[in-house]
Amino acid sequence: MDSFWIAALVLAVVALSYQMGLSRSRQVAMSAGTTAGTRLHSRPQYHGASVALWSVVPLLFVLLLWLLLGNTVSRWFVLPMLPAEIVDQGGTALNTAMQRVRSISSGFGVAGVPADYEIAAAARLGQVEFFLRTGALALGAMFAAAGFYLARNRISPRFHARNEIERVIQLLLVICSLVAILTTLGIVLSLAFETLRFFTFVHPLDFFFGLTWNPRYAVTGDEVTGSYGMLPLLWGTLMVAGIAMFVAIPVGLMTAIYLSQYAPPRVRSFVKPIVEILAGIPTIVYGFFALVTVGPFLSSLASGLGFSINTTSALTAGLVMGIMIIPFISSLSDDIIRQVPRAMREGSLGLGATKSETIRKVVLPAALPGIVGAILLAVSRAIGETMIVLLAAGNSPVLRFDPTEPTSTITVTIVAQMFGDSDFAAPQSLVAFALGLTLFVITLLLNVVALQIVRRYREQYE
Repeated sequence: MDSFWIAALVLAVVALSYQMGLSRSRQVAMSAGTTAGTRLHSRPQYHGASVALWSVVPLLFVLLLWLLLGNTVSRWFVLPMLPAEIVDQGGTALNTAMQRVRSISSGFGVAGVPADYEIAAAARLGQVEFFLRTGALALGAMFAAAGFYLARNRISPRFHARNEIERVIQLLLVICSLVAILTTLGIVLSLAFETLRFFTFVHPLDFFFGLTWNPRYAVTGDEVTGSYGMLPLLWGTLMVAGIAMFVAIPVGLMTAIYLSQYAPPRVRSFVKPIVEILAGIPTIVYGFFALVTVGPFLSSLASGLGFSINTTSALTAGLVMGIMIIPFISSLSDDIIRQVPRAMREGSLGLGATKSETIRKVVLPAALPGIVGAILLAVSRAIGETMIVLLAAGNSPVLRFDPTEPTSTITVTIVAQMFGDSDFAAPQSLVAFALGLTLFVITLLLNVVALQIVRRYREQYE
């Protein structure tokens, strides 16, 4: 039974138990001599949800145990059928043998002619997995039926089903919050530990203030060769992001002002979806567009004017990246500007201000916290972009201040250092974690600065 049928079974149990619990609660209410639901402590929907909860949780618990322990249990039954030398060897050889057995059992082909013991072990594995799957479904169905019976019998006018459901929802919200927090904490700790390992090879001052980026792969993993100066990558990242924001902020903000303040409803309903389509185009498409169209166009235009621009350069990548992040600013700023209270606009106009003066001196300052948030989102998107820079910037990690020359960024370098068969204990790979942690700190500082701006101006207009 694949995941589709398991999900279908769970949904069927939830739907059936909910409807039966709902019907039971209404019967209890009617038997009390009142209209449906008026004498119950909780509405019938809560009673139905309570029955569904107590029916599906035991089923999910059994299925979870099966998913976690099924492979281990089936492995115990298959190991005695493998040759002793493979079992004693363990490690990669044993895992490869088990993978071949699983492939044969599932019907997929394997390289070469399967051995007799592999065919026998695959047959045994199929039998064991069928038995475990059937047993898990039968046991889950029994537990679900028991939970349904107990929950249905609890329905009474005095049963606080709403309180129970609200506690469960609160628990789920806490779990979701913990998942988000622990995921962030795990990412930061993994980056921090690997960065500390990298700094045992390269001094932090040489990394953060070095002017040359030229890592070389050594024969031994603990040997440090080449230079690991991060400043060329940091400058390339900031230069490309700065060019992108130079394009996106004025265009996006002016687009938002026009759509929210000047455009007729029919124009707005047509233009805004078209602008938002830009956010849905894959970044690899933007990269090809920059490499094939924008880069050659800028190069030929510069040649006609008497100077040169490389086809792959920071300018090319920044311009295309700016086009890509225009919707992040325009769409969010448009929604934020439209949330400014109408009374503020009418008060300004009533005092004799023109529409443009009202926009500049009333609407935009009132919407400034949200606009700063939109710009921050666009900056983070620009700093973290990879594919456009990989294709259009030239991947040249050299400290240059000329945007018409090729450059490289932190994200592109992380991809380059982690690509291929690398020893993850070597400084050539560990440096990617140091670069990632640096990028994380930069984004965090941007968030802190933006938060301070938002708090300052929000107090002024609240």
